[in-house]
Amino acid sequence: MRARRRNQGRRLRNSVEALPRHTKEAMLRGIESNRIIVGAYTDKRGGVCPMLAAHRNGGRTDYATFARSWDAYTGAGRKARRASRREVRILHRYLEASLAGEGWTRSTTDEPVRAGSLAEEVRAVQAARRRLAELDAREGSETTIEDILAQAELQDVLRPGLIEEEPDTWEHQRDEALRAIDDASLTSAP
Repeated sequence: MRARRRNQGRRLRNSVEALPRHTKEAMLRGIESNRIIVGAYTDKRGGVCPMLAAHRNGGRTDYATFARSWDAYTGAGRKARRASRREVRILHRYLEASLAGEGWTRSTTDEPVRAGSLAEEVRAVQAARRRLAELDAREGSETTIEDILAQAELQDVLRPGLIEEEPDTWEHQRDEALRAIDDASLTSAP
């Protein structure tokens, strides 16, 4: 089962790589703003497949290989169902990785940013979490946005070191100087 799942993941990643750039960008916007489903083009609750989400955001591409690989990856059955958060998150990561390989970067305002800017990446992650929290709340969830955001913040507290911020230059230099003084005083002690 694990090897099959890995092969389906590789197949999905390869089909994402084969999409035109404008379709990848449109799909990225589409999966962030729509309820994504598997096993059908649309459902009765307004959910859409990733290709339709891309189409509605300007990525007018007919690429059946992606649809087949998406359904195979998600194990779509006879009935349409909502894509799990994990499935959508993985598709999102594949799209971003593919676009990043093409030199594409994005800030929270969809404007190009300096590649490698950690602060921009942190803002993008926070904005994505807010969007997911709002979508969950809108879907009739009994959990409020504040609860979801608090849970996301708590997860970051419990998993330190996932994103390390660059040290402030002045503070970093001061701390280095203090460490040097402490080290010097320890070595010169009788």
